[in-house]
Amino acid sequence: SPGPPPCRRPRSSPPPRSMAKDLAKTSKKDSLLIAIIGDEDTVTGFLMAGIGKKESAKSTNYFVVDPKDTPPAAVEEAFHRFTERDDIAILLINQYVANMIRPAVAKFSAPVPAVLEIPSKEHAYDASQDSILQRVRGMLGSM
Repeated sequence: SPGPPPCRRPRSSPPPRSMAKDLAKTSKKDSLLIAIIGDEDTVTGFLMAGIGKKESAKSTNYFVVDPKDTPPAAVEEAFHRFTERDDIAILLINQYVANMIRPAVAKFSAPVPAVLEIPSKEHAYDASQDSILQRVRGMLGSM
């Protein structure tokens, strides 16, 4: 008996024309960014991972906070600058830095950019201080 017929893989077809056009439109220039506000170690780590973008001295997607020298007003200004930009999809902020400007973070309610509080090397994450998490819990009816 000759055995089963060989398996034939279907030919792959090119993507539909409309999809190909959409993919061609999406370029590195048009992609959304991740912004970060944090201490030097945190920002440096994310920059080394490749999220940094600098078009001029004023136009970056990161802000380094020195807990001893950076006033809360400067942190809040950076927060507002990043949340008002239309090329930023996610804003990462060290939780202890967010605590410096907690009213501004708690007041921010737009879905984009998503504001995510993250721990730092020196400060652990505390879910009870995360205003975004508290808002989500409230919407879901838990805690």
